[in-house]
Amino acid sequence: MATVTPSPSQAPTHRYSHTAIVLHWVLALAILGLFGVGLYMTSLPFSPARLKLYNWHKWAGITILTLSALRLLWRLTHRPPALPDPIADAMPAWQRWAHHGTHYGLYALFFLVPLIGWAYSSAAGFPIVVFGVLPLPDFVPVDKALAEMIKPFHELSAFALVGLAGLHMAAALKHQWIDKDGLLKRMLPGRH
Repeated sequence: MATVTPSPSQAPTHRYSHTAIVLHWVLALAILGLFGVGLYMTSLPFSPARLKLYNWHKWAGITILTLSALRLLWRLTHRPPALPDPIADAMPAWQRWAHHGTHYGLYALFFLVPLIGWAYSSAAGFPIVVFGVLPLPDFVPVDKALAEMIKPFHELSAFALVGLAGLHMAAALKHQWIDKDGLLKRMLPGRH
């Protein structure tokens, strides 16, 4: 009996969907950009420019929170492609653990960083008015002592997010340049 080779449209895909790819890259660029703005704005003296950047930072944080929710919803309703068998078989157990652990950590921090920032802003008595038109409710009551307690957690969680993102990027580049296994192509835009 002859074996039937599936056509390319029937073969299982190891690429992420177009929507997943767009959400991945938009969120990645937004997080890195917002982290850079956060570092810059905290070094500025008190001024209208600093206040404007802080407001923009809060709007962008809420946008990232929204994008994170959309990305998680997409992920829960659209199973990501499995690692190709040759790549999964070649990975030591600690790399598979790191692969999954990094992804879970990133998803947790996608939500924690903006939520902690929202809590800090609320506790400090600085409301968030998205794009200057949509006021958000306070996440916690105004409490200056609570604000001072929360503030370092926003910074630490942001550094943790960027650190995990850096680890994620390093692993992707290792697969691309050292292993040369094509894993990165699964998340690149376009057809491969």
